[in-house]
Amino acid sequence: MAAAWEVADIFRRHGHAYRQAHDGHLGRVERRVMSAIALCRTAALGGHAESCADCGFVRYAYNSCRNRHCPKCQGHARAEWLAARQAELLPVPYFHVVFTMPAGAAEIAFQNKQTVYAILFRTAAETLRRIAADPKHLGAEIGLVAVLHTWGQTLQHHPHVHCVVPGGGPEPDGTRWIACRPGFFLPVRVLSRLFRRLFIDELRAAFEAGQLGFFGDLADLADPAGFVRRLRDLRRIEWVVYAKPPFGGPEQVLAYLGRYTHRVAIANSRLVDVTGSSVAFRWKDYRHHGKAKLMVLAADEFIRRFLIHTLPDGFHRIRHYGFLANGHRAAKLALCRELLAAPPTSKPATDIPLDSQAVPAFDRCPCCGGAMITFAIVPPSVRQDTS
Repeated sequence: MAAAWEVADIFRRHGHAYRQAHDGHLGRVERRVMSAIALCRTAALGGHAESCADCGFVRYAYNSCRNRHCPKCQGHARAEWLAARQAELLPVPYFHVVFTMPAGAAEIAFQNKQTVYAILFRTAAETLRRIAADPKHLGAEIGLVAVLHTWGQTLQHHPHVHCVVPGGGPEPDGTRWIACRPGFFLPVRVLSRLFRRLFIDELRAAFEAGQLGFFGDLADLADPAGFVRRLRDLRRIEWVVYAKPPFGGPEQVLAYLGRYTHRVAIANSRLVDVTGSSVAFRWKDYRHHGKAKLMVLAADEFIRRFLIHTLPDGFHRIRHYGFLANGHRAAKLALCRELLAAPPTSKPATDIPLDSQAVPAFDRCPCCGGAMITFAIVPPSVRQDTS
């Protein structure tokens, strides 16, 4: 069932007023995201007309915006990505590890997305790989898929990386597979301490290289003394690394990846009501055992929170490391399968988990089930920018 309300409805109703109110502070990426989502699957982007060969039923199908922040445009991209991942799964337990930066670092990240999000990826992956390579813990080369999320349930800024990791890897000389202990991957306290050190070291290096900028409430961090104080504060607190229990099997791994890889800040299915002044949506309060609650925000505030999570042009929010890194993945996986005495995976992707925002197959008539045949192309009335 299609959602009653969409993020697109909010941008159509309130987008113009938001642009006017925030004209001097709204960047090119945010403007493009608002426009793309508002126009998605409307006549403005063009499409085609089709009719049923049996009963003559006619309908128009309009093009998608294909913007990666659009709640309606992730279904097919997700299915294609998951099909490739299915062929790469190994017959071992998989673990889910989450790395979260504290508020003092998240503030810096918000004003320096490209640089600090990249640091988050690198240091999370390096932490896992370095501890796993230590013979005291595992003594193996591991692989992982890392996915960046920047939101919490109420759309506030909460940058963190979800890592899906096979439970083991080849030993350094590549002669045998080393498996982790049943039900246990790596010690989270050791991970969190190394993650904190690596992240702060890279953050300091970025500052010294002039790669960080500060404004508004963080303007004092542009002064070296102020920045050093912030780093000192970050060293004094515990950083959160959370390891969940292992997945039950490959199907659970795929289902998890299907929910997380191509997710946007909020799905249309969570929207409850959109009025002339406010937006109501469902959220889960994980501090109270995931209790379902309703939040009502002024439309201006909802849009502000949604746009917090736009990513810089060209920034990759899904990355692969270790023996799953793009440059040598095929050869490394072949070695892993050989060490595990596992046959190559040639099974085609089936039952790929999608959500309610996926585009349905419009090949049959909804009235009689007959074949739908395209008979006209509808040209777009606006130029589409899908970056």
